[in-house]
Amino acid sequence: MGFSVAIVAPAGLAMSAGEPAHASVTTAYALAARDAQNITVSVHGVTPTAQARDAFDVYVKPKPTPTPEPVVASSSSSSSDSGSSDPGPMFYSGGGAPAEWMAAAGIASSDWGYVDYIVSRESGWNPNATNSGSGACGLVQALPCSKVPGNGYDPVDNLRWANGYAVGRYGSWGSAVAFWSANNWW
Repeated sequence: MGFSVAIVAPAGLAMSAGEPAHASVTTAYALAARDAQNITVSVHGVTPTAQARDAFDVYVKPKPTPTPEPVVASSSSSSSDSGSSDPGPMFYSGGGAPAEWMAAAGIASSDWGYVDYIVSRESGWNPNATNSGSGACGLVQALPCSKVPGNGYDPVDNLRWANGYAVGRYGSWGSAVAFWSANNWW
């Protein structure tokens, strides 16, 4: 209570000092500011002057993400190749995201949840997933991998093939998911 009296008392005294009612009200802050001291610091006889500083903005240009270079298959053959012209699997090294791949494959956005259910369980959305036992490949684990027109490891080719498979065999992606749920394969 003593503290509040110390703050209010000077203001109350100033207001009751016979000032007319229309005079401005003096606050405790105004009284304290009037009694404030100015301190001037001088170093070796030099008095500093106030400096006005302008605001400034800093813009940092982000570094662009480099575009991945396509991987070109080597045309040279080694002595252990035994004359085979098959370069082996053409693994996917491009970018993209599942929504982009599904849209490019022509899958209706209303079916994307069903596709995600199956692909998440088959490959975890890894375009280069390969079943070492069966040879199934890609996002939806096409078996054999060669049945996918184009490249079985290309996510768009793999999903385009899977769309035809799901609709052709089960009638819809929803029915394909129902079959997968009951059998853990499709």
